[in-house]
Parts: sequence; structure tokens; C-alpha cells
Amino acid sequence: MTNLERKNLGLIYDPMDEEIMKLQGDCMKKMEEYNATTSAQAELRQKLLKEMLGAVGENCYIEPPFHGNWGGKNLFFGNNVYANFNLTVVDDVEIIVGDNVLFAPNVTLTTANHPIDPILRGKGYQYCKKIVIEKNVWLCSNVTVLPGVTIGENSVIGAGAVVTKDIPANVVAMGVPCRVVRKITDESRI
Repeated sequence: MTNLERKNLGLIYDPMDEEIMKLQGDCMKKMEEYNATTSAQAELRQKLLKEMLGAVGENCYIEPPFHGNWGGKNLFFGNNVYANFNLTVVDDVEIIVGDNVLFAPNVTLTTANHPIDPILRGKGYQYCKKIVIEKNVWLCSNVTVLPGVTIGENSVIGAGAVVTKDIPANVVAMGVPCRVVRKITDESRI
């Protein structure tokens, strides 16, 4: 089994594999071009988003700079997704983002992790787990979402949170590690 196949199956693999490094480098070229655009180049930005992301729905926007170690190739946006400055995705495997999701500045989504075993970690090995962010989620500034997490629809993740496990739908969650602090009810919708 190749390292690329191992990566895609969530198994421990060598990210410095020659095939992986070439593919990854090719993917990053569009991202670099996107980050070099100006605010006056809105049409070019939309064209590049469609070329660099795995999928992009209607009315999506990423404010440069955008950082992705696969250039967004494994990032899949629904409709009406907005990402403010410095969205960072470690998109070694899929990151699925539903409709109407908002990313405040400096959000990080990371699918890659390193083994606890110091011998494997010393070799630079890693493994990956997909991230899912369901529709109508708002991730506030400086949120970090770790590998394998699903954030349920309509939820809000407070500024600076580190999301280490799944968050249910219709809640406000915050902290390090991120914890649910309250449900979103009809009375709390502002």
C-alpha cells in the first residue's frame, strides 16, 4: 500500500513521501496565486476558488490570506460560506463545510495528527481524520478544530476555543478544551 493510500484511509503514513510531496506542491500553486490577488480582482478570486477547493457552492468567499497544506484541494464548501482573514486548513483529508458557515479571523481546521509513540513521531509519521462542520455554524476568532471532529448544525464556537471532540447541534460551546455552555433556544436567538 502506498503512503498516499494510507493517508486517505486514516492510517499512519510518511507525509514526506515523494508522490505526496509532488501532489501537495502542485495543489498549493493556485492558493499562492489566490493570496496574491487584490480586492479589485473579485472575479479572479471566484475562478481560483473553484479551481483550488475540492468543491465550492454559490456565494462563497475566503478573505486572503488563506493557508492550506493541500491548497484547499480537500476542502469542500456548501453555499454561502464566508471565511475571514487567515483561515488555515491542514487539509490532508476531507474537510466538509455545510451551507451558511461563518469563519472569523484566524480559524484553524487540522485533519492531521502525529502518533503518541515517540519512535513513530520521531520519524515524522502522521495520520489523518476528516472534519465535518454542519450548516449554519459560526466559528469565532482563533478557534482551532482538531482531527475527527464534527460540529453540529446551528452551533456557535466561542473565540479561542480548541475543539477536541464532537459538538452537538444548536449549542454555544467555548473554552480549552471546548465544552458546551448552553443550548440555543428560541428565547436566545438574537
